[in-house]
This record gives sequence, structure tokens and C-alpha cells, in this order.
Amino acid sequence: MRLAGEYGRYGYRRITALLRAEGWRVNAKRVERLWRREGLKVPRRQPKRGRLWLNDGSCIRLRPCWPGHVWAYDFVQDRTRDGRAFRMLTVIDEYTRECLAIVVARRLRADDVLQALADLFVERGPPDHIRSDNGPEFAAKAVRGWLGQVGVRTLFIEPGSPWENGYNESFNGKLRDELLAGEIFCSLREAEVLIERWRRHYNTIRPHSSLGYRPPAPEAVLPRPAGPAYATLRHAQPGAPWHGSVLS
Repeated sequence: MRLAGEYGRYGYRRITALLRAEGWRVNAKRVERLWRREGLKVPRRQPKRGRLWLNDGSCIRLRPCWPGHVWAYDFVQDRTRDGRAFRMLTVIDEYTRECLAIVVARRLRADDVLQALADLFVERGPPDHIRSDNGPEFAAKAVRGWLGQVGVRTLFIEPGSPWENGYNESFNGKLRDELLAGEIFCSLREAEVLIERWRRHYNTIRPHSSLGYRPPAPEAVLPRPAGPAYATLRHAQPGAPWHGSVLS
């Protein structure tokens, strides 16, 4: 109940992963039973989307195959309490699902995109490809020319086809659902601090279903607990007899 209250948009599978990270030895079936018994809502499954295919049978979308193979970036917009809009530039690694940066500012132009990418290239090295839409900030000649000079290939999606940038669209949806929709930002500085804190949580703690319910960039690797794979959910008190049983 504590974890469900803290992470209101997580389902029982992610809650199971968080419990295991805290040291509980429990399987997902028991967590689901407790989840339903307490009347918690299990989020609906997202509808499946078909792949994008050309007439010759080849796929339009380049699939990421290793870290640094394909990065993706896009814009998200929100407002502070006074009604003034601000924008966020989100950059992710499609293979690892790690969010590399979220740049927050009242206005973001091509020069700001260029500066953000330059900082990431210095820190992590340039990727092989960068995926984005055809917006003016991304398609600016200065950005495209600079990317070409450093050897990064650009992948522009078709206008009006956000599903072609599916990894970034999925990330932006999580950012909106888990943070922006539940926060009132009194100032731009407060938005910067809370968004950066959420980004670190997303990278180091939040379980990702596509990664086997592990975070993309954990701060530390927890050792696998000893004993049965699935045991009682209750922590044993020091010196007390153990009355649990193995769960099937």
C-alpha cells in the first residue's frame, strides 16, 4: 500500500520489482492477489501497434541494437502556476531506455538543441543515429550540418506520424502521466528540480517492463537474495521462529 500510494501509476508487476529491490522475497502472483484484495486498480493494457512496412517488405524504423546506436529526442510542453508555458527537450537512448537529459526552459530553439547535444556528446560520445521529428528546431540547417560533421546520421520521422518515434513518445507519456499531470510548478526553477529528480528516479529506480523490470541505469546492483526463490512476504524478526511457507 505504501508503494502503491507513492507510485500511483504503477501496476502490480512494477510494485513486485520494487518490493524485491527492498529485499522482500515474493512472486508477482501473490502481489497481484494482495493488489486486487485491497481494491487497487490494475492499469489497462495498451493496444498493440503494427510495425511500419514498405511495399518491398522492409521496415522503415531503424531498430536500436546496442547502447549509443540510436538516440531520440522530442519536445514536451507544460505550464507553471502563473499560466506561463515552458518546454522540455527530452533525449533518450532507445536501446537502454535511459533518459540522457531533460532540458527545461521557457523557450527552446535550434541553438539550445545544439548546446544540449554538444554537452551529451562530450559526456557520452556521439551516437550512430539520432531520431527526431521534422520540427524547425530539429531540422535547422545548423543542427543538421553540425551532426553531419561529427558523423551522426539523422533519422526524421514522417510528419503526423509520432508512432515512428515510439520510444520517445512512450517516455514522454510516462513523464506526463507520472509527474506533470500530478504536479503544480510554482516557478520554472521548481520545475527544473522536480523534473531532474524524476529523471534520476526513472533511470536508477523505476522498474522497466521491457528490461525485465529493472531500471536502465541502476546506481548499484543488488545481490540476488539467498534461500527459496519465492518465500513469505513478511520480514522475519531477529531471533523469532519462522512460520512462512514456500509460495507456488
